[in-house]
Amino acid sequence: MIKLQVIGNLGKDCMVNMVNGKNVINFSVAHTERYRDSTGVQKEKTTWVECAYWTDRTAIAPYLKKGQQVFTEGTPEIRTFTRNDGTSGSSLSLRVQYVQLVGGRDGGENPGVQQTQGSAVSQQNAYVPAGDPMGMPADAGLGDDLPF
Repeated sequence: MIKLQVIGNLGKDCMVNMVNGKNVINFSVAHTERYRDSTGVQKEKTTWVECAYWTDRTAIAPYLKKGQQVFTEGTPEIRTFTRNDGTSGSSLSLRVQYVQLVGGRDGGENPGVQQTQGSAVSQQNAYVPAGDPMGMPADAGLGDDLPF
């Protein structure tokens, strides 16, 4: 199994479509890395990931707006295509299994965290990890009195 995790900002509002009787939420995520090249010059590289989230629970769709920072996880696919000018191209797409809102729009306040995995959707007032790899529940030991 290959798993890809991406944190980035949405390039445009999501679209909810019906395909063969199933809902799919389509959105694109831009991940930008900043680094210095061998001469010390600051550079940026942006990778776009086209995401498809197949789910009957579309409650997260109104929150997937342009500029929103998200964490997505799923199975990656490379798609190849031929452009109108005859040259070939490729794109990175992700079949989403998990999506979480992690930042406010335009660097503003974070009105809450919206998580969805499988068929579960929850909204919380503070960031709480989805679960611990050791099997500990996500809310174990965490209260509403977080220092941030």
